[in-house]
Amino acid sequence: MSDNETTPFPDRLSVDPKSPYYNAEILSRDVGIRFKGAEKTNVEEYCISEGWIRVTAGTAKDRHGNPLTIKVHGPVEPYFKD
Repeated sequence: MSDNETTPFPDRLSVDPKSPYYNAEILSRDVGIRFKGAEKTNVEEYCISEGWIRVTAGTAKDRHGNPLTIKVHGPVEPYFKD
């Protein structure tokens, strides 16, 4: 992230430490996501430019024990909760 960006958020961010889009510095500031005008609390990953979020699909797990996710399309607005 460069210093002259207008938004402090990267275009894509993930909460999974194994993901290349993981950023602990930004996540430590308590990021919130508004999706289609409603606040979402179960977002695993988002992409602003492509307009999608990945949300957990209930309590289902894959064979590696990770939560299953669903990609949902629409306007994404990240913000800091503080």
